[in-house]
Amino acid sequence: MGRFGKAALATTALATLAVAQSALASDARRENAGTLKDGTAVEAVTLTNAKGVSARILSYGATLQSFKGPDRTGKIADVVLGYDDAATYESRPNFFGVTVGRYANRIAGGKFTLDGKSYQLPLNDKTNSLHGGGQGFDKKIWRIVSVNSGPSASVVFALTSPDGESGYPGKLEVKVTYALDESGALTISYDAATDKPTVVNMTNHAIFDLAGEGSPTGAMGHLLTIPAKAYTPVDAKLIPTGELRPVEGTVFDFRKARLIGQDLRDGRDEQIRFGLGYDHNFALDKGVTARPELAARLEDPASGRVLEVLTTEPGVQFYTGNFLDGTYYGKSGHLYRQGDGIALEPQKFPDAPNKPGFVSARVDPGKPYRHVMVYRLSVTQ
Repeated sequence: MGRFGKAALATTALATLAVAQSALASDARRENAGTLKDGTAVEAVTLTNAKGVSARILSYGATLQSFKGPDRTGKIADVVLGYDDAATYESRPNFFGVTVGRYANRIAGGKFTLDGKSYQLPLNDKTNSLHGGGQGFDKKIWRIVSVNSGPSASVVFALTSPDGESGYPGKLEVKVTYALDESGALTISYDAATDKPTVVNMTNHAIFDLAGEGSPTGAMGHLLTIPAKAYTPVDAKLIPTGELRPVEGTVFDFRKARLIGQDLRDGRDEQIRFGLGYDHNFALDKGVTARPELAARLEDPASGRVLEVLTTEPGVQFYTGNFLDGTYYGKSGHLYRQGDGIALEPQKFPDAPNKPGFVSARVDPGKPYRHVMVYRLSVTQ
């Protein structure tokens, strides 16, 4: 074979490799997603891999609007509850898939003290401040910093939260990165830097139904595993008491896979009565880790879909949609009720700023906040 023949073969081989790599590459697509009631434009970025897994994220609330993947037969379904259009996330807010902050979950009385100074936050959950106090990060238009295709498709959102916003101290510069790879893992990274001491606790509030949102069975037939020997029991106002209570022998023991619906309405347990179901933080055995480790595994035996949730944080809030009462109608006009989906929210513990025994949520200048979590979607036969 001559020199030119070898060159032609080499060129063909490189072209073939490029096509193969392109076929495996994840794609990112940016588009308009409508407007809010004041005319503010909303954008969406859709990340898609070659295996049929995709995620659509809105600039409003840095919201995971859809997360789609195949079942064991290859049928694609959206596995997160939510709305068909961006405007409804504003007009009928219910935290579906949003980025929550500055502080995810509840702070008792909306009060905390830092370096001897007291701070008052808005009360939007009876006597508590919840998920930022009613005008949190879920209500903001985030800037899109970058959109990238490649082996891992990604989008980076940014937000500036002024000093004193919703009562929190410190000017906070925040970034949220969504990245989808070819394994079906959607990694969500939260980064925040402050110019004065503050508290930060960010997560995603997706509500999952692996049978497909709006399915007749909901999520009650899903199997859930949470590797946690203890959870944080709450009072009647859903504020942790400060205790780490063993799960052994209780309806909170998910160390081995159990049906979610099995004890959801077991009113003999006071904690179930307080939460109107499950609405509790689990203290993960792994604690705080440098890299994301398993926080929960959710499986729908009927479809074969599996969701693994990983995090660097020490806790995960398990919520069974207890406040969904049929008045919330979502995608394709589906009415959402308790049990139609569940949330698994990696986080610092609720009310940690007021509980010295919990892992601190304090963030200082020069010591930025970082939380990395993963939603990994797969199929089991």
